[in-house]
Amino acid sequence: MSGLKIKNNLRLGASYITLVLLAIAAIYPALWIIMGSVRPGKSLYSKTMFPESITFSHYKELFHSQTVLFGQWYMNTLKVATFSTILGVLLILLTSYAVSRFRFRGRQTALSVVLVLGMFPGFMSMIAIFLLLKEINLLDTHIAIILVYASGAPLGGTLIAKGFFDTIPRSLDEAARIDGASNFAIFSRIILPLSRPILTYLALLQFVGPWADFIFARLVLRSKDKWTIAVGMWDMVNSNQNSNFTLFAAGAVLIAVPITILFMFLQRLLVDGLTSGASKG
Repeated sequence: MSGLKIKNNLRLGASYITLVLLAIAAIYPALWIIMGSVRPGKSLYSKTMFPESITFSHYKELFHSQTVLFGQWYMNTLKVATFSTILGVLLILLTSYAVSRFRFRGRQTALSVVLVLGMFPGFMSMIAIFLLLKEINLLDTHIAIILVYASGAPLGGTLIAKGFFDTIPRSLDEAARIDGASNFAIFSRIILPLSRPILTYLALLQFVGPWADFIFARLVLRSKDKWTIAVGMWDMVNSNQNSNFTLFAAGAVLIAVPITILFMFLQRLLVDGLTSGASKG
């Protein structure tokens, strides 16, 4: 019995050590960037983690520089992420509600197709999407990337949302139909109010993708005033002449602020949505 207790204590100690190491690996780079954003000069390198003096001039320079349109890029990204989230979550909910509540020919095939397509990385289709957008004159527009982001959302979220909808008793639907409710009324008045955890999870997932995406936005957006924040930040340090990494660090901190706040306030609903959606297939 004593040997088993020692073994459990060793396993528990190893778990804590692993968690501490993972926490350090995650926190250290973030803390270095935060400290770098308030460090005087242009270099991120320093002999000490904490700067001897603190300055917020880099944050001020982001919004007053003639060459860095940080405020414009920030608003562009916010617009793209917001509309992509609204449209993408709507498509996910409608698709997952249909495959969860209705039985129709080709239902299992459709679910299999969604599962298989979701396994392929999105950049495999970028050339085809680029040519399609070029033909319909949507290159260098925010509408183009909003439509693409939102259209791809069901591939990643349908099965998770379906799993959550499967946990909602069908007896609620049947009782509503007896009272004369339509399918849309059941969806909007019964299913959605009970789906707040999965809505939160899907909204955060769909918002974070466009907010941080670089590859597709760089491919489609050509005008500097239409860039998203990721493209603009890349351009800041792209050339050899621009080595203002402390300015880049200040921009990185501002990018992380909205996502951090959302995760902090919606953490419980996020975890509930993820675990509930994964409880059934």
